[in-house]
Amino acid sequence: MGVSTQLNYFWFNLFILFFCFSISSIYGSEVDCVYTVYVRTSSKIKAGTDSIISLTLYNANGYGIRINNLEAWGGLMGPGYNYFERGNLDIFSGRGPCLNGPICKMNLTSDGTGSGHGWYCNYVEVTVTGVHRECRQQHFEVEQWIATDHSPYQLTFIKNLCRKTKSGEYLSVSAEDLPASVENLSFSGEDLPASVENLPVSGENLVVFDAAVM
Repeated sequence: MGVSTQLNYFWFNLFILFFCFSISSIYGSEVDCVYTVYVRTSSKIKAGTDSIISLTLYNANGYGIRINNLEAWGGLMGPGYNYFERGNLDIFSGRGPCLNGPICKMNLTSDGTGSGHGWYCNYVEVTVTGVHRECRQQHFEVEQWIATDHSPYQLTFIKNLCRKTKSGEYLSVSAEDLPASVENLSFSGEDLPASVENLPVSGENLVVFDAAVM
């Protein structure tokens, strides 16, 4: 084997090593968690909506992810299903970067489009899990109209459950605030369903940002 051939072989192996390391870094650190979102629409008359609903989730430090369109991002109810209708419990799920610490704040927003845009949401519940990570769940009670034609006449609802310490820092809600059935749950990689591999990862409907004002 000539010197030139040996050099080519060396650079080829170096390239393969670098490529594998890059792929491992991308998929091993950035896309680690599965987010499942449950949204309950009220049974009140005209509580349903055809508007696009977005959801932003924060940890106690203000880092978070914004899902621009819940239905397009991870709707699990099947083809032809009508989301956010009166009395619905809608489920959405997708993959995304893990946040450091539990989720303790949310921003729920309607774009106000469609006929009868008004929407009365009972609650949003978010579950986050990943390989070798504890399963965390947060319940956000809403119980109000998200509309411009019903009080409080706003298309955005913000719920902040992050606790502030005497030093001014925020703490997330602890397991004491979670339902008893959730406190003892944990998931390993073997516990995750095989279908997780097919969940959406990111794209135009998922935005990751570094910090936000609490």
